[in-house]
Amino acid sequence: MTAVLERPSPAARTLRRGAARVLLDNWTGTATVPSRTLYPHQWSWDSAFIAIGLRHLSARRAQRELESLLTAQWADGRIPHIVFNPAQPHDAYFPSPDFWQSSSAGRPSGAPAAPETSGIVQPPVHALAAWLVHQADPAESDRRGFLARVHPRLAAWHDYLLTRRDLGGGGLAAVVHPWEPGMDNSPCWDGPLRPVGPAAPDTYRRADLDHGQAADRPTDLDYGRYVRLATDYRATGYDDRATDHAFAVEDPCFNALLIASSRALAAMARHLGGSGTEHEKRAQALTERLVDRLWDEEAGLFRALDLVAGGPIGERGVTGLVPLVVPGLPADIARRLADTVTGPHFRAPATGLVPSYDLTGHAFDPQRYWRGPAWFNTAWLVHRGLRTHGHHERADELRRAFLSEAGRSGFAEYVDPTTGAGRGARNFSWTAALTLDLLHTETAQEEEPLP
Repeated sequence: MTAVLERPSPAARTLRRGAARVLLDNWTGTATVPSRTLYPHQWSWDSAFIAIGLRHLSARRAQRELESLLTAQWADGRIPHIVFNPAQPHDAYFPSPDFWQSSSAGRPSGAPAAPETSGIVQPPVHALAAWLVHQADPAESDRRGFLARVHPRLAAWHDYLLTRRDLGGGGLAAVVHPWEPGMDNSPCWDGPLRPVGPAAPDTYRRADLDHGQAADRPTDLDYGRYVRLATDYRATGYDDRATDHAFAVEDPCFNALLIASSRALAAMARHLGGSGTEHEKRAQALTERLVDRLWDEEAGLFRALDLVAGGPIGERGVTGLVPLVVPGLPADIARRLADTVTGPHFRAPATGLVPSYDLTGHAFDPQRYWRGPAWFNTAWLVHRGLRTHGHHERADELRRAFLSEAGRSGFAEYVDPTTGAGRGARNFSWTAALTLDLLHTETAQEEEPLP
């Protein structure tokens, strides 16, 4: 009887085959690109999400995904947000290696001589991914010494964030560029970006418009501001202490993933024979600071904090819901967040997914990059958070919506939350990877027909 209940439905098997094909096609031999066209290099938090899905196909390949990323770690502990493939021409993506100049400009901050990387970072979901990858095949992981090799690197990554990036002095990590929180073009960053003068249009050429529609992508004005911030950071050798950051924000998602990954580091340390106490204490302290500094009781979500202008950012973004993934979150706050997920600001009835920005917000755009579209990685995080805090019915609804829209859109990068229309790149790696993860978990539910 159990075997019958756990047997995947034909629809689930088809979806699994399609997702596996995307990851196989996007594998380069050492890592997985997010997209063969729009994103032809290795991205930091993409690889973490990809590894979470890859573990269901090959635990060893999932380990290699994370290991390849960590070979590009800087001596100061940072994990750069892009690791460039030297086989790709420089004009395949902008900003390219010759823009970041990591091996020269970043040398004082500990950038490796090779490979070339960017100088900024992305959300620290990596330790959580590494622990999940280990759990997929503990015997293989132990045989290869996977945790023993990655744990010190990931601990150094966290140390970097909580020392050099504690720009507000309140114990949380700050992001210094809109690309760092991963939600690049969110209206949450409009206010902090407004004083930033854009780089001159004739000093760079956007490559993203060669493969993506202009209506889906950031405007030229915003892109010029992104380039200006990166150029100024490069001019100081990517030294956080020497840079007068024009953009500095404490982001809820970024810090929530730092907390979840700190708990994963504690689990790794215990598995390796240590106590994990230091990481647990750090996770608890970070949770308290997250609540004290960023929780908005009236709005029922976490707000990003602008460290330059001072004060919380008034926009409602999906970043404010991701702290659901924090296991030690106070129960009353977790309940409020779960209610907000299904409330008028973030419930998209046509798809059941979570938009990246408030559906009722003044800047909502259902198709422009991070200004409203629903993304599959944030849906996975919110789903995990709902399960963590016992909201299983809501989590099940989100899981079904995720699997339906991922398959229907051809594993799109993101979708219009009001119609389900696929936007951005297709055959997107983290969409496929997280589809595999949701298909693998809760196997009894795989018998349910996919809408």
